[in-house]
Amino acid sequence: MGPRTAVTPSKEKKMVSGGQDNSLSSGNSGYCNRGPMLTLTSPVLSNPKSVLKRQVSPEELQRPGGSYIKRTFTIVGDAVGWGFVVRGSRPCHIQAVDPSGPAAAVGVKVCQFVVSVNGLDVLSLDYKTVSNLILTGSRTVVMEVMEESDC
Repeated sequence: MGPRTAVTPSKEKKMVSGGQDNSLSSGNSGYCNRGPMLTLTSPVLSNPKSVLKRQVSPEELQRPGGSYIKRTFTIVGDAVGWGFVVRGSRPCHIQAVDPSGPAAAVGVKVCQFVVSVNGLDVLSLDYKTVSNLILTGSRTVVMEVMEESDC
């Protein structure tokens, strides 16, 4: 009976540290978050369906006189991260924004297309690469996005 008592607290301790695992912020999920994740059932992470109405090409985003305008945001990450999810490929888009996070505070919105991160053109990259650029850079991210001009 003694060994079982010693194992149970150990398992509970592992579960607590597992709940604070940083694996969801490693860049593989596209969730730009640096700190502990307290839940694995977040609606942001469990909704794989794209928020985009249709796929847009990098050429369409950059077409002079087109229906997209460029915006630049400087996002200072907090203890938890930057508060947004990047998805897609060539170009990536903002899939979700935490309403109480740093990205929302500066005006980042769902469906914006990511053009550059810290001065690096990312239009031809996938979301894993873009997320990795954000996660491995400084706490302050300068991000250019394109959004429809009627937003």
